[in-house]
Amino acid sequence: MEITLIRHGRSAQMENHRMTSMEYKKWVDTYNHLGIAEGERGPEDSIKKGASSLILLTSDLKRSIESARTLNPSAKVQSDPLFREMELPLPDIHLTGVRLRPNTWTFLLRILWICGYSHGCESYIQAKHRAKRASLKLTSFSKEHQHAVLIGHGFFNLYIAKELQKSGWNGKRRTGSKHWNAVTYVK
Repeated sequence: MEITLIRHGRSAQMENHRMTSMEYKKWVDTYNHLGIAEGERGPEDSIKKGASSLILLTSDLKRSIESARTLNPSAKVQSDPLFREMELPLPDIHLTGVRLRPNTWTFLLRILWICGYSHGCESYIQAKHRAKRASLKLTSFSKEHQHAVLIGHGFFNLYIAKELQKSGWNGKRRTGSKHWNAVTYVK
């Protein structure tokens, strides 16, 4: 049995200027509603993994679904919110004068989230439990179809991989954070 985790392609949301916390909230909404950048194409190893499956699993976010269709246009795409990226707590106050790039906001909020701040989103503990459920669903799918291919999200794929390894799947310890990165686990 085999499970492949692939990170989606680059988002069509390309803005990278410094922004306030309120502008960052809007940026995240746009990021979550847009698909992948025009002309995105995965590397050969990801395309081969995508082409090897008649059914591709994805989150219900557009960038994940479009990435699956790019990798294998003839495959059936099966979307599930279970595979969504781990959410970030978005600041609900306007921090006057603080302007950061989206990656910096993401990094800071991710650290706060891991430390327990989860205003407006699932907690870190809840997200880890969801990763466990996702790994069980992928395992079940792999048992039924001999392999499973998930086109998901960087941070969540990392936690799914940890759960797979805990339950005896062999593969790379880290999933990598680059777009289109593919990592396969075997049991």
